[in-house]
Amino acid sequence: MTQEFCLGLTMKLHFLGTGSSYPTTKRGVSSLALQQDDGSIWLFDSGEGTQIQAQKVAISRQKINKIFITHLHGDHMFGLPGLLCTISSQFGLTEEQLEKEVPHVDIYGPKGLRRFIYTALSLSRSPLIFKYCVHEMVPVASQYSEDWEDWDVDHSEPSATHPSELPGVTVEPSVMEDGNVYWKLIDNEEWCVRAGWIHHRIPSFGFVINEKDRPGTLDKSKLVSLGVKPGPVYGQLKSGKSITMENGDVITPEMVLGPPIQGRTLIILGDTSDASPLAHMIQSCDVVVHEATHDDTLVDKAVEFGHSTPSQAVAFSKSVGAKVLLLNHFSQRYSPSSKESLKEGEETVALLEEQAQAAAAGTGLSVQCADDLFVYEVPGTRRANTRIIGGTHGWRSTT
Repeated sequence: MTQEFCLGLTMKLHFLGTGSSYPTTKRGVSSLALQQDDGSIWLFDSGEGTQIQAQKVAISRQKINKIFITHLHGDHMFGLPGLLCTISSQFGLTEEQLEKEVPHVDIYGPKGLRRFIYTALSLSRSPLIFKYCVHEMVPVASQYSEDWEDWDVDHSEPSATHPSELPGVTVEPSVMEDGNVYWKLIDNEEWCVRAGWIHHRIPSFGFVINEKDRPGTLDKSKLVSLGVKPGPVYGQLKSGKSITMENGDVITPEMVLGPPIQGRTLIILGDTSDASPLAHMIQSCDVVVHEATHDDTLVDKAVEFGHSTPSQAVAFSKSVGAKVLLLNHFSQRYSPSSKESLKEGEETVALLEEQAQAAAAGTGLSVQCADDLFVYEVPGTRRANTRIIGGTHGWRSTT
């Protein structure tokens, strides 16, 4: 089996923060930016200090148009209000430009997120130059812990709205015939994004991002040989429509388009001790981003607090046919792998990576621990005439 990589399809994952609980001088907390081919940014989680981390990487904060929050623990959302204000202050748009088009950011997350954002921005009287709307996912009963009602917290939507807020959508779970559930967030010509629930101490979600297949490249030499002159007809053919020439000849897209460009699939998970409840949504995927808070020797402690170890992450990745596993959300007990001088008994995330590689040995699954500011480029592939099944792209393989 071979795969042809497509030049120009540059989807990148920028790991802004990879630590758990709280930021330190050596590592930020959870935040991940998905940079798409057109430069637009989808942000996953925004822990404290994300606005600082985002200034250290080659992405434009003004290109952030969607934000996904996996769950309502502070190390995944405390940085969101500040980030929104920073984005607003750095847009640099004139009143004339704003009259033509006001920027808009969609925010997705669990029920209660809208109240958090509204309260933080309103109490601080923070105006935003752009508009935003919050789409809240309603958890299912199995996501709540037994002691959930012991702490009476109001997760309902606020009665008022922030001056820059637009109405969002309340996303109820869709129930399948077999009883499995999912939350449909986005479904358009380019993307299908769904959420699934995963085990944690509070309602936590993972996101399945499916890029839809794209039309192949137009063969210009073929077009010229058929007498098709450059113009709007090129766009029609690219969009899958046939055209009729002046002499009555019909040119179909299949005659002038190369093989379709296969869409990529990514799974980005929140905190979890078991992500299997969303496995039914995936048959195969290019990349899994999975937490590994503790090493394998501390599996009992990890599970007790709703977290995972490297071997657990590998087991899930294998179950969904992943090609690449990127680990994050490390306990601050593990120093970054780039740290040169270690104290006696001090461990780095290299230990977690070694355990993951051992668990994945012989499977073809590539694994790596992501340090802060690590960038992973998700390769695009061009679909052949026959379906491509399996395979890896050999970046850090355990085979």
